[in-house]
Formats: sequence, C-alpha cells, structure tokens
Amino acid sequence: MRTNTVEHSILKSLILHLLPGLLIGICYFALAPLVKANGFPSIMALILAGIFVLIPFEFGFILLQSKKTGEKLINGIIKYCKPIPKWQYLVWVPIIFVLSGILFTLFEFTTEHLHVLFNRIPSNMNLDMGLSTEFSKQNLVVTYVLFLIFIVLILPVIEEFYFRGYLLPRMPAKLRGWSVPVHSGLFALYHTWTPWMFITRAIGILPLIYIVKRKENIYLGIIAHCLLNSTDFILALIFLNNY
Repeated sequence: MRTNTVEHSILKSLILHLLPGLLIGICYFALAPLVKANGFPSIMALILAGIFVLIPFEFGFILLQSKKTGEKLINGIIKYCKPIPKWQYLVWVPIIFVLSGILFTLFEFTTEHLHVLFNRIPSNMNLDMGLSTEFSKQNLVVTYVLFLIFIVLILPVIEEFYFRGYLLPRMPAKLRGWSVPVHSGLFALYHTWTPWMFITRAIGILPLIYIVKRKENIYLGIIAHCLLNSTDFILALIFLNNY
C-alpha cells in the first residue's frame, strides 16, 4: 500500500483542475435553455450538471484513485484531515466566511466589468436564481429544495474533497510559494458557467485555501464552503416568502 503523496506535473494539475469544470459547463449550457423553457430558473441546469457530471467525475475520480493505489479514502487519497480542537471550528470558520465575504464584496466591480466581455452569451443561459415572478412558486420551491440539498450541502463537500483534499496537496513543487494562488486561480477558472466572476472568485476563495492548508484540515473548508453557498439560498427564501 502506498501512502506517500506524489506531486502532480504542471500539465496533470491543469487538466485535473479544469477538465471537470469544462464538462460541467458544457452540461450547464446545454441544459439551461431546456430548463428555462420548462418554467425553471437556470440554476436548475447547474444543479442537474452537478448531479450528472460533478458528482460522478470528482467523487468517482478520487474513489478510482483509492482503488488503484490501495490507499484509504480519508487520510489517504484525501489529505488535510488532521484533527483540530472543536473550539477552533468556532474561530476559523467565521474568519473564512467573513474574510471571503469582504473580498467578494470588494472585488464585485471586476465581475461587472468582465461580464461585458461575455455579453454574447444568450440571456437564457446566464445563471440566475429565479428571483422574479416569471417563474411559478411551485417551480421555485422545487428548485430551492434541490439547491439546498445539492448546491449548499452535497456539491461543496465533494468539491472540497477533490480540490482541497486531493489536488491542493499535490500541487507541483515548482510553484513553491505560488501553489495557493495558482490553485485558487484554477479553481476560479473551473467555474466555466460564470467566467465573469474569475477575479472575484480567485481572490475571494483565498482565505479558505490558505487556512485549510495551514491547519491541514479540510473540514474547515467544507463548513465554510457550505455557508458561503447558503447565502444565495437565504436570499431565495426571503424572496419566496414575499412572493
């Protein structure tokens, strides 16, 4: 049984960071017009892309690595599972959430500027939560329930396993001190369905990556990632309550 962590080549790291995002993006853009035509907001297309592509690719890949190498999944293929005192979760998770929230807000202007470069993308393919009376309340309820289950709870866990638990510890040593910002940039590029958020996301996710790596604890990233994704869900609930 092999237990050592073998770093990836630059090419392999690029492929493993970007390929799942490319496939998810293709699935999302193919499904977006269909879900809109059936009375659902385009976020439903992303939920479906997560179910049909993200979960099989990312979780399936790390399961395959476990089977090929004979290593266990947690603390084997998936690194950064070092235990920390429970009180530290009450410190580091809020720090990640607040710092990321501040950075996302400060760099929101870059999203607006970059969005102009992608104005040829049809409006029915732009990602939206359906915060309008264009959609029936029943369809929005279904959408937001699935959003909670997958976008808030399941998919962030799998992304953290894949990106922070598998890819981050294996970043090429040639990058030296640049491994975290490069990983963050590649994670931002992975989100092909919202390319205009590249700068905002690359900078906004840095606190999560740095702290997970420093504490060698992926669970901090999982909790913070779920909380960050929950902000859109909370806004959706407020809208639905006033529908």
